[in-house]
Amino acid sequence: VQLQASGGGPVQTGGSLRLSCAASGDAQSIFAMAWFRQTPEKEREFVAGKSWRGDTTYYADSVKGRFTISRDNAKNMVYLRMNSLKPEDTAVYYCAAEQRSNSVHAAPRVEYEYDYWGRGTLVTVSS
Repeated sequence: VQLQASGGGPVQTGGSLRLSCAASGDAQSIFAMAWFRQTPEKEREFVAGKSWRGDTTYYADSVKGRFTISRDNAKNMVYLRMNSLKPEDTAVYYCAAEQRSNSVHAAPRVEYEYDYWGRGTLVTVSS
């Protein structure tokens, strides 16, 4: 499975961006998909995750109410809509996918439970 994230870029405080992540290869084997982010000062952190069935969704407290994760299983895509962006949202955003859960309801929130990672897309929020 290969993951390719896109959609990052510069944006002003209060602005919006939509990140996309395309899965290829053995994408049909994927269950949960998620977004993580990382800055040079911090370890990679969970942002949002959604189960294959779509019935389980989690968000980090810092993004609740501002970010929305969605996915299109038919297209093997996951998206992250980011509204009301803040300078502290500046980071490299990574999409992740897992198959080890073998569950259509699972949406892990820790990076070691994910099997595949994209290369990341940089989001820079200026004040």
